[in-house]
Amino acid sequence: MYVRQKKSLGQHFLHDRQIAERIAKSIDDSTKSLLEIGAGTGVLTEFLLEKNIDFKAIEIDKEFVAFLRNTFPDIKHKLIEGDFLKLNVHDIFDKPFSVIGNLPYNISSQIFFKILDEKNHIPEAVFMIQKEVAERIAEKPGSKTYGILSVLVQAFYNVEYLFTVHENAFTPPPKVKSAVIRLNRNSVQHLNCDEILFKKTVKATFNQRRKTIRNSLKLITGNRMIPENRFLQLRPETLSVSDFAELTNLVENLLKTH
Repeated sequence: MYVRQKKSLGQHFLHDRQIAERIAKSIDDSTKSLLEIGAGTGVLTEFLLEKNIDFKAIEIDKEFVAFLRNTFPDIKHKLIEGDFLKLNVHDIFDKPFSVIGNLPYNISSQIFFKILDEKNHIPEAVFMIQKEVAERIAEKPGSKTYGILSVLVQAFYNVEYLFTVHENAFTPPPKVKSAVIRLNRNSVQHLNCDEILFKKTVKATFNQRRKTIRNSLKLITGNRMIPENRFLQLRPETLSVSDFAELTNLVENLLKTH
């Protein structure tokens, strides 16, 4: 059965089975429940089906769904036709579960935000994504590539950059390299600040990263006079997660008193 590549879905087919097997082995051996996001042609699914765990896969493309059901008879009751971004994960698993997948470049950030929304139910994630995005998520403060996703993901997950995947592992070859990263839930249950305002603060500062934090915060604080603070003359890429939490509390106090 033949399946067509659809550019609108950002599809690049991984054909290197050694890479697929290596990705599958990157999930912790203690994992009991696993969801594959975007099963595609099943090159990764094949190895995941071999694991003795509660496994499910989700795929949005009807052609792929038909192909997977035809190719892997054992997937019949494990395959969900749908969009992960619209999925109520609690309808799939009633207990914590890990996620894995070769993510389309064009929606990878949205998937990470969804993972963060479900962080208390997803202890581990292994993803192949665009190399530049992987580096950004894993980067530490002080780098020009450190940004919004770096802070928001690292607030709740330990991030490991596992390995690089070259263009020739895909059909058709993408114009950029890919990389595999692993996220493991850290011990932080709640940040020491308002988490909604934390996200707004991080986004406001990085969306104007050439400005000092004092100036970029005006998107949130308006014309209010911001009291002197050690962060205000800095740029956002120099701040750690805990620094942003402290900055968020400063902003919250300012909003409450004016």
